Amino acid sequence: MTILIAGAGIAGLSLGLTLHQIGLPFRICEAAPEIRPLGVGINLQPNAVRELFDLEFEAQLDAIGVRTRQLGFYSKFGHTIWEEPRGEGAGYAWPQFSVHRGRLQMMLHDALIARAGADCIVTSARAEGFEIEEDGATLILEDGSRIPGDLVIAADGIHSALRAQMYPDEGAPIWDGRILWRATTQAPDYKGGGAMVMIGHDSLRAVAYPISAADPETGLVTMNWIAEKRFDPSDDWRREDWNRAAKIEEFLPDFESWRFGWIDLPALITGADQVFEYPMVDRDPLPRWTEGRVTLMGDAAHPTYPVGSNGASQAIVDARVIGASLLAHGVTPAALEAYEAQIRPLTTAVGLANRKGGGPDAVLQMVEDICGGDFENIDDVIPTADLAAHAARFKSIAGFSIDELNAKPAIIPTGATAS
Repeated sequence: MTILIAGAGIAGLSLGLTLHQIGLPFRICEAAPEIRPLGVGINLQPNAVRELFDLEFEAQLDAIGVRTRQLGFYSKFGHTIWEEPRGEGAGYAWPQFSVHRGRLQMMLHDALIARAGADCIVTSARAEGFEIEEDGATLILEDGSRIPGDLVIAADGIHSALRAQMYPDEGAPIWDGRILWRATTQAPDYKGGGAMVMIGHDSLRAVAYPISAADPETGLVTMNWIAEKRFDPSDDWRREDWNRAAKIEEFLPDFESWRFGWIDLPALITGADQVFEYPMVDRDPLPRWTEGRVTLMGDAAHPTYPVGSNGASQAIVDARVIGASLLAHGVTPAALEAYEAQIRPLTTAVGLANRKGGGPDAVLQMVEDICGGDFENIDDVIPTADLAAHAARFKSIAGFSIDELNAKPAIIPTGATAS
């Protein structure tokens, strides 16, 4: 009774750890020849941190990341629109973490190998498709290998081959015209530490947050930053390149004046060793993820714009809900259907909210539209009560409102195992 997982990213590794916790055999097939710490910074929301704590990763998260203390939104002139506490400071029973994606992936990978053995992950094993039988499912690899199992879970990302088999006419991910330039830079911290900031508006925006503690010798932190600019979606902005090294002269002039005392964005840009360029893409929500004994999870199921810091968090929650569904329904198609019924409506709502400007960062464009980002008192532009209500609304949509999460029982009960 083996569950096959396509992809050893955060989604697939979280699922492997969950299956090991509840005593179900599994195998992960990863396309890359080796798993390396790639990427830049991401945020883990309290709903996902709770699950990682339940998997006994509290000390490891503190070692590789930063407990996010505050989130703030600022106009293109650096004026404060809205600041709110995050994690435990906001009243959650669990913190929020800012962490390097690659370090998080390696933490999960190393723990899974230590707990389940090295043979639970097979590298150089790119998933190409699947076949479903009455009493099982087969994962088909690019080299023609066929691996039989009981269930197949696609955790192979936004370019999922298994999703493409289910939806052969879907085409490429949808670009909305925005380009993201992302990197990390050794820099001074700001606003008391542990603060995530979003600056600008829909056409020109920056995000920054620390993902390390201050170096005891230099006093500098590793600052993750994103610079974002909107182009005409009909432009062909190298959209065939998904993760390419960027030239800062192509975007630095747009942010040259963004020096606000507490942050110096041009210095962050020029201080990076290497900058990578990504298009802002997502996919249309699907009418279903599950086909018999095969289902989708993480970005293979619900890729969305990274405006609510929710992608990696939702992948971790997906893994835990799959585990709970397997406990409730056994290793059966019914378990996959139960997982989809719980998660797909939620992620569809989040994806559509992000597209329609309903994400937490929508306040940036609201202020830009009203006053061009220049004001003395935000209450003269938008009442702070309205800003608070907007922030609370997105937390509710995304499934991590404070009272709801704190009151919710554990997804995987302590000590629960498959019988």
